[in-house]
Amino acid sequence: MKKVSTAAVKATKNFSQPKLTIGLDLGDRSSWYCLLDEVGEVLLEQKLATTPKAMREVFGSMPRCRIALETGMHSPWVSRLLSELGHEVIVAHARNVRLIGESRKKDDRLDARTLARLARIDPQLLCPVKHRSARAQADLTVIRARAGLVRARTALVNTARGLAKSYGERLRGCNVRNMNPEKAEGLSPELQTALEPLLAGIASLSERIRECNERIEGLAAKSYPQVALLKQVKGVGTLIALTFLLTLEDAHRFRKSRDVGCYPSYQVVLWKQESFVVLRPRQIEFFRNLLGHEPQIDPWLTPYNRTA
Repeated sequence: MKKVSTAAVKATKNFSQPKLTIGLDLGDRSSWYCLLDEVGEVLLEQKLATTPKAMREVFGSMPRCRIALETGMHSPWVSRLLSELGHEVIVAHARNVRLIGESRKKDDRLDARTLARLARIDPQLLCPVKHRSARAQADLTVIRARAGLVRARTALVNTARGLAKSYGERLRGCNVRNMNPEKAEGLSPELQTALEPLLAGIASLSERIRECNERIEGLAAKSYPQVALLKQVKGVGTLIALTFLLTLEDAHRFRKSRDVGCYPSYQVVLWKQESFVVLRPRQIEFFRNLLGHEPQIDPWLTPYNRTA
């Protein structure tokens, strides 16, 4: 009688275990999940709160499953939490899953069921993406918080200048970093009183921005030595270099080094043996605001903006 090896016995046990697939449609307050068995039959459809506690209570007691969810506001922390619980997590690119995005039946329960069925058949149909790590997300949040402060300061400066011009007067100086209530000393008394809260808010925001700059400098010096190499390029400072590094995070996921240059703002697409460029508006806007329209590194002036 032929002896059965231990490895074969383990493989048979693993194969005999039921393979469950879950589609999770995330919402801001609550989410829907659909549980399928091996043959695609719906075992359970239920609603749960979009909180770490609820996720652990529901999915922590389940055996290892394949869980599919779409990219969104909550997908980074949810995907990390489910991976920590031992599940196979697939984060689907929301724009590329047309079966859900272009569906006229917009229902969270149906979307969860569709995600589960696509993940069960072939995960590649979901165009899976990989979220950045918790550390990289936290560090990039510092830069994005600074960008929010800069946008708020710009809005206040434009408001103050517009109100002064409509009164037939002008604020002294044009450097927003040094704008404070003293700049209104030459204005009429009633205009000074009206603009004082705005100018005080601008000065406070400038101070917060300076604190963010110091934090970013310290972060780059302590945790990201590659920033010093990128700063050798003319026009690239700590802010741009660190943002670029955190956006890429893992450079080894690119097959070619040429793919890295177009990743932040452009994507070359092949269609019917003709190449053309697809713009990524959100990333272009974010990098353009950080670049300050420097011509030597402005993404709109790079060769990637031209079709091949």
